[in-house]
Amino acid sequence: MPTGETALTLNQPLLERLAHLYQVMALIRAFEDAAEQASQGGVQAFGQTAGSQAAVRGPLHLSTGQEATASGVCTHLNASDLLTSTHRGHGHTIAKGANIERMMAELYGKASGSNGGKGGSMHIADFSVGMLGANGVVAAGLPIAAGAAHAQKIKGDGAITACFFGDGAINRGPFMEALNWAAVYQLPVLFVCEDNQWSATTRTDQMTAGEGASVRAEALGVPATRVDGNDVLAVDDLAGRLISQVRAGAGPRLLHAMTYRVKGHVSVDPAAYRDPAELKQALLRDPLQLAQARFVELGGDIAIIRQMEVDAQDRINKAMQAAREAPWPDDSSAYSDVQTTGAGQWF
Repeated sequence: MPTGETALTLNQPLLERLAHLYQVMALIRAFEDAAEQASQGGVQAFGQTAGSQAAVRGPLHLSTGQEATASGVCTHLNASDLLTSTHRGHGHTIAKGANIERMMAELYGKASGSNGGKGGSMHIADFSVGMLGANGVVAAGLPIAAGAAHAQKIKGDGAITACFFGDGAINRGPFMEALNWAAVYQLPVLFVCEDNQWSATTRTDQMTAGEGASVRAEALGVPATRVDGNDVLAVDDLAGRLISQVRAGAGPRLLHAMTYRVKGHVSVDPAAYRDPAELKQALLRDPLQLAQARFVELGGDIAIIRQMEVDAQDRINKAMQAAREAPWPDDSSAYSDVQTTGAGQWF
């Protein structure tokens, strides 16, 4: 068997791939850790102390522990491809290439935010990179994705749509409607179920009959494949194969990523309803830790990983500073982006 430099040479392509995937995961983790602290009023970098007024207002749903799914899937998406997300959309948005500074400013409600400070965390979007938006309504991104994919099929430009949703979404009508439509019209869409095992404050298996997303998708004629959602290389490999099939015109596919939500439902939720032993066990399979171990196993230098983490934190620190200093939206902006009822009262 090859050893030493020979083994390192053989593993080089995989090491480079893993390094790229880890870089994205490290940026997602750094962004969400910082945003979490800001939502709790404890970011000392801002000269704040714990318990002071939170810089980020409103619900902040974190995807901590689910970074491998976002990185492994989105690395295969082109600039022309589209993406729909959930209320835990930071990771997907970052992995699709959105501007970090504008994202952070959006969380702060500032005028320079991705959506002018109006969308916040749950409705963050960036059309410039094909990110059609996070969504505060469970399962609401599914029919949007089906519509986007139908438009792509009509245009015939080779682009596809990736649709992220959680395990709780499969109990809502839009799941069936979107997958049925996609299967009937053989749409170019990859459905990605991030099965983090929790629906708000209730374990999903306590309120979901049957065997979950994969089996329900198969029943609707959408081929589905499960994967360890905490193993970024496994997600990367499966997503690459499924996306190639979708691009080739094979119709919709579903990637069922088994992962875990290590944080509470929102950033200020201590998740006291969860068995501490369950969380302890889940943390042993942290996707970033697993990727680090695999990188070293393949012969990679851990210093490379550590530098990625430093670089990610530096980017986030700068983004937070810029968000803090950015101007608030002008009062007049409250009357823009508002749907008219035809009576003219918004003008």
